[in-house]
Amino acid sequence: MGVQGWTFLIVGLTFALYIVVAIMSRAKSTGEFYVAGKGVSPIANGMATAADWMSAASFISMAGLIAFLGMDGSVYLMGWTGGYVLLALLLAPYLRKFGKFTVPDFVGDRYASQTARIVAVLCAIFVSFTYIAGQMRGVGVVFSRFLEVEITLGVMIGMGLVFFYAVLGGMKGITYTQVAQYCVLIFAYTIPAVFLAFMVTGNPVPQVALGMADQDGAGLLQKLDGMLVDLGFNAYTGYERNMLDVFCITAALMLGTAGLPHVIIRFFTVKRVRDARSSAGWALLFIAILYTTAPAIAVFARTNMLNTVPGAAYASAPEWIKTWEDSGLIAWRDHDSDGMIDYAPGPAFQGKPSFAVDASTGQPLRGSLGQRVLNNDSDDQTNELYIDRDIMVLANPEIAGLPDWVIALVAAGGLAAALSTAAGLLMVISSAVSHDLVKRVINPGITERGELRAARIAAAGAVIGAGLLGIWPPDYVAAVVAFAFGLAASSFFPALLLGIFWKRFNARGAVTGMLCGVGFTSAYIIWFKFLGGSSEDWWLGISPEGIGAIGMLVNFAVAIPVALMNPPPPASVQSLVEKIRTPG
Repeated sequence: MGVQGWTFLIVGLTFALYIVVAIMSRAKSTGEFYVAGKGVSPIANGMATAADWMSAASFISMAGLIAFLGMDGSVYLMGWTGGYVLLALLLAPYLRKFGKFTVPDFVGDRYASQTARIVAVLCAIFVSFTYIAGQMRGVGVVFSRFLEVEITLGVMIGMGLVFFYAVLGGMKGITYTQVAQYCVLIFAYTIPAVFLAFMVTGNPVPQVALGMADQDGAGLLQKLDGMLVDLGFNAYTGYERNMLDVFCITAALMLGTAGLPHVIIRFFTVKRVRDARSSAGWALLFIAILYTTAPAIAVFARTNMLNTVPGAAYASAPEWIKTWEDSGLIAWRDHDSDGMIDYAPGPAFQGKPSFAVDASTGQPLRGSLGQRVLNNDSDDQTNELYIDRDIMVLANPEIAGLPDWVIALVAAGGLAAALSTAAGLLMVISSAVSHDLVKRVINPGITERGELRAARIAAAGAVIGAGLLGIWPPDYVAAVVAFAFGLAASSFFPALLLGIFWKRFNARGAVTGMLCGVGFTSAYIIWFKFLGGSSEDWWLGISPEGIGAIGMLVNFAVAIPVALMNPPPPASVQSLVEKIRTPG
């Protein structure tokens, strides 16, 4: 049985498992739909939180970014891991004690303002749709390669599955499905790493093997540095990114984590405040297994690729190159007509090719995604190879020649990571529309049955919107997710932090701060990513991925003076703030 057969078997079994779990845990009330009845155990919630947290960006894209960026890619490790610690310590227990269903619910009641609630709803939907674009893109990448279908069809299959268990089961179904998805994704991520660590160093622990020498006695990192420098690239262990940008990206990811509504909502599903703290600890343990493995996978993947690709004749190139060409995520153009794959610094093409290249004519083949124009394509180009960073984890087992069942397991893990986070985000969108907008603003007298129906309709609409963003994504998976973190940092984090720790903070300050912070951040991202802004014009060298940290400062700088210029909140609200900060 080949790779495709194994993929159909393993992915089919995991999908069947998710569907059975969703049916068995179907939501029968709004409490079960929004917060799983607040009856999830800390360990189960820790697993579900980890699956919710470790999206396609963590599973598929993060190691690929580290593989290509080297030390510069460590900002994603530092930001996402540190951010989760910040969330667990600063926000999660207090929000759980507040006892509401959603983040907009907290904002609306804490600031006693329907305007604040509506702004929070809009921010939650904006952040969640930005984030979900990366997840559905990850689903399309996996399906396009391993099931040999078009990316568009792959995204639609993923939409159908998420629609089933999110709309049917709500948060209750999603929670227990995510427990199963965590088990799938962590086995899928660690098993290839164990294989590769043992093959390369003789030590099966990837975290330890990363600092060891290979079978020839050469240190892994030193060997990779030498290979890259010989090809004209920068050393893997050297920093190239602007230090201010490194700081801002790390801060945006950390603070954005603490403001992500789909992660925060997980802490509303446990019985008690102490269970929220306990589940945060379990989740951090479960997350650390993958995050400490990612640097090793990045090094193994880049080293294996450099050992097999540069200087090889295309006619005798490894089979994985030609297989991935069919998905449009690798492309080769023979500029000097020597039949050899020349790999060097510089773009092979401008943009992401969505086609394979005909080796005999050098011309792009028209694919199902449509032909895109090749630019910067001249005979004096030295780089002839385009590699999409999002494929490195998925292609790594093939590059290393691991068994077919391991390759298929990685595909199932990538799907589990993308679908688990997509489901959590859909719940945020669904609850924001049905509970915070319909129930609390538009129609307060709606019945529980009517609210549940509205939640399912909103989830269905969100699935369709998410699928469209997956078919036409704005950037790499991890980059898109980084934008979402920046938007969350610039909108929610100050409102949540000041709402918990400053009794005097009021609705006008919160609303003005959220609008200014998210407005500044989104304008910067849109200008430089979609309207043609050049990286040479980045303000102080800060990239769109890091601008959320500045947007957060804008939020604070506006919110605090506005709050001080307006009356304090009512005494009942200040008493409520005191209560949620009191232990017990």
